[in-house]
This record gives sequence, structure tokens and C-alpha cells, in this order.
Amino acid sequence: MKKILLGNEAIAQGALDAGLSGIYAYPGTPSTEIPEYVFKSPEVKEGKVKAHWSANEKVAYEEALGMSFVGKRAMTTMKHVGLNVAADAFINSAISGVHGGLVCVVADDPSQHSSQNEQDSRFYGKFAMVPILEPSNQQEAYDMMSYAFDLSEKFKLPVLLRSVTRLSHSRSIVNLKDEKRPQNPLNTPDNTKRFALVPSYAKKQYGKLIEKQKELEEESETSGWNKFIEGTDHSLGIVVSGIAYNYLMENFTDKELPYDVVKITQYPLPRKMLRKLFERNEKILVIEEGYPLIEELLSDYLGFDNKVTGKLTGHLPRTGELNPNHVAVALGLEEPVEYGVPEFVSGRPPQLCPGCGHIDMYKEIKSLIPEMGDNHVFSDIGCYSLGIVEPYDAIDTIIDMGASIPMAKGAADAGWQPAIAVIGDSTFTHSGMTGLLSAVWDKSPVTVIIADNSAVAMTGAQPSLAFGHLYEIAKGLGVEEEHIKVVIPLKKYFDKNVEILKKELAYQGPSVIIYQRPCVTMNNEMKELARKFNTLEPSYEK
Repeated sequence: MKKILLGNEAIAQGALDAGLSGIYAYPGTPSTEIPEYVFKSPEVKEGKVKAHWSANEKVAYEEALGMSFVGKRAMTTMKHVGLNVAADAFINSAISGVHGGLVCVVADDPSQHSSQNEQDSRFYGKFAMVPILEPSNQQEAYDMMSYAFDLSEKFKLPVLLRSVTRLSHSRSIVNLKDEKRPQNPLNTPDNTKRFALVPSYAKKQYGKLIEKQKELEEESETSGWNKFIEGTDHSLGIVVSGIAYNYLMENFTDKELPYDVVKITQYPLPRKMLRKLFERNEKILVIEEGYPLIEELLSDYLGFDNKVTGKLTGHLPRTGELNPNHVAVALGLEEPVEYGVPEFVSGRPPQLCPGCGHIDMYKEIKSLIPEMGDNHVFSDIGCYSLGIVEPYDAIDTIIDMGASIPMAKGAADAGWQPAIAVIGDSTFTHSGMTGLLSAVWDKSPVTVIIADNSAVAMTGAQPSLAFGHLYEIAKGLGVEEEHIKVVIPLKKYFDKNVEILKKELAYQGPSVIIYQRPCVTMNNEMKELARKFNTLEPSYEK
């Protein structure tokens, strides 16, 4: 059977066809479509597969690891910066190993289309010493899922599958398997002590992980995913990985590729293939999307000096996404082409949606800036991050998920007042609660504004785990009830909301103001859910 699928959809369908029992994720572009596709699948609707939006990526990874512990095949998905959040569990699970197959799919975002950085998740896989798979097209993405779960169970290790924006969000025809693999039966490991990482057990497990590295390298040589493609011109050999293989081949649609090529889609790197490439060719060009991971390795460990070219040597750009012209320039086939925005296209910076409650919230905050001064508002990751742009210009920092409250606390500890933290409802439950707990413990004069739109709105309005719980969470974390306020960001409440803001900014302790208004992009089902859970009356109507 054939289907036209996004790369993300191909990954999801591949997992379902490979006997997936559960997927756990936190939404984040460019990975979000993977769990959303699974959510809509017959397997989930019939209760055969568990699909869950988790509180954050660390929780998602640990939930998947728990399902793996009882023998089932599990997957967790996230964007690249989400792996920072899940890193503790990810790296330690390489030490403990897994039981049922566990695949961690990470979608990187070269060019930072919707992210704070361009980090390359392959470095995490190398750091953890686990197998890494990097498909170059949708068909490989689909087929690799079966192999990824088999590989995970063969070596009892988690497998990292790395995608990038261009693969995640492009479509292609994919040939699907005729039969789905059945799910694994429930079963637990013979030796559970390997999952108890006290030092005495962890040392033994770490030794076993080291011992597996030679086997993993041999697997990369023989699995068939890495390929040595022979050419006739030995002035240059090419190492190319993942999506970048397409950028190379687009320069040879009407002529034969004359060079030896090692196509990398599986790590650790296949040493034998690479040594053969080095010995047969005068120079080596490394083409990879993201950081120069392969180039850095090849510049050292094969013992060939001044032979490797790529991003580190300036032959390919170090930042942003690659494209066929970049590769053509490196090969000496074309002159550089600038792909700028045409003059007739007017600039359209991102804006909050018309009618968004955050607009009214920021108007209220901004009205206080003449009185309190600049540089007092620490914000966070979410659609409310757009408060940084005109016409709002109401926030000053955006670093990472959950940073707003601790940064505001640190500033307040240094004597900078007022200190305001703006954080979304989903981001608060993702990684904001611990920051608030720290502020409560220290009695820091921080005013926390929770922009509660009842959704993970920036990634498609997925349900927020904060539904109906924000007031009780703040109370449970120790915020005094008289300093937990609920307001509605509407023009008619402007004066009342500003009055509450002023009072809480003057309070010399931690306070929370919940700005509660559902996202305007929600469908009717989600709006009804928001109305059901958000039953608190505004503070000025009590």
C-alpha cells in the first residue's frame, strides 16, 4: 500500500506497524505531528496503543522507559531542545539499558525556524554512546522504525532517531508494509538490578555499555543502512549524512555522480567504509545538516592530515540549513546564490492572533513600565513570547522552558524590584513549578503572571495539563491564598487588573496572578473542555 506522508507521519506509521504499544511526548515544532498522527490512529481509538501528552520531555522519556521495562515497545518524541530536558533520563537509560524496544525521536531545527538554537542531537547520542539513526527521506524514516525497535531490543539500548525540519515537514510517497508486527507481550527483565543505578550496579552497567561499542560499530558496517557508493574520480571523496544526501544528489539529476560517496544514516560511524574512502581519494568533503560532528571526528581519528573539508574549513556554511547550492559551491559546480526575500514581499513578523488574551495582558503590563522602569519582565517559551516584539515590547528575556521564574527570583535576590515572571499555563506545569517553589521557600519578592490560555497553543492547541489546577498548584506550592489572584484579560477589566498588578508588585513576597482566557484558535471541543475545568471566578468578582 502507498501513502503520501510527511516525514513525521512516516515515522509515526512506521512505529505503529512495528508493534508500538505506547507513545509519550511533549509538543514542540518540528516534532509535533508524530504523536498527533498516532493519536488519530485506529490503534489508539480502539485502545490498543497508549498515546499521551506528558508534562514535559523528561516525564515523557521516563514514561516510555517504564513501558519498555515491562517488555513493550515504546517511543518518545520531542524537538531538539526538549532533549535537554530529557537528558538525565536519556543518558542514564543508556547505562541501565532497556528491555522492550525504546526509540527516542528528536526533530532538530536547523535555521531556528521556531527555536532558540540550532543544536544537533547527534551529539547527545554520541555522548550517551547509543545507536543513532538519521533517515534521508520519508521511506527510510518509515522503514527505519522497525529496524530501530529491533536494534534497541538486540542491544538492550535506547535508539535515537534524528530528524530535521526539512524531513519532518515535507511529503513523499511511502510504501507501507502489508502486515503489522504484533505488540510484545508483557514481561519484565530477568535482572532488574541493572535499572537500579546505585554506584555498585551502575559501574558494572557502564562497563557493559563500553563493551557494546565495537558491536555497535560492526552493526553500522553491516546493517545496510550505511552505503559505500563507488565513483571514478578520486580527486574527491564525499561523506554525506541524512537529509544532506538529497542536497548532494539534486546536483546530479542529469549527470552521473563521479565521486566515491559514503552515505551515513546510522551511527557509530562505519570505520571500515570511511578508511576505504580516505585511502582511495585525495580530498574528503563532509556534507551534514547541523553541527560538524562527522567532520570533527574525521579530522582526527583516521590519521589523515589536511584532507577533510566541510563546515570547519569554510567550504560549507556553519549556520542555517544546507541547500543544493551550498553543496554545488563546495563541489565547484556553481557560484553562490543568495536566497533572500523578494523585494515585492513585505515583511510580516509573527504576531499574536487577533483577539488573543495575551494582548490585553501585555497592555496592562506595559502600562506600568513608565512607573517601574525597563528590564523588569522575565518571560518564557510559548506564543506569549511574542510580547517581545512591537507593538507590545513588554518583556525582556526568553531563555528556555521554565527560566522566567528562577531568573526573576535571581534578579530579586540581587535587589532588582519589581521582578515579574510571565509564564504560560503549559510551560508552568512543564518546568515552572520548581522555580515557584524555590521563590516560596526563599520568600522572594517575585510576581508570577501565568498566561493561562488553557492550551499548548504555540504548537496547535493541544490540551494543557494545567487545566483547572493552577490555583491549587500555586496554593500547594506554598503561595499565600491572598496573593493568588485570577483575572480576565479583557479591555473592560483593564483598570481592575492593573490595580491588582500594582498591589502584588508592591508585596514583598511571592505572588501569582493567573490571567485566564481560552486560546482563540481552540476548536469547540477544546473550548468546552476549558469552560469545564476553568471554574474559578475572577478575584475582583468574589
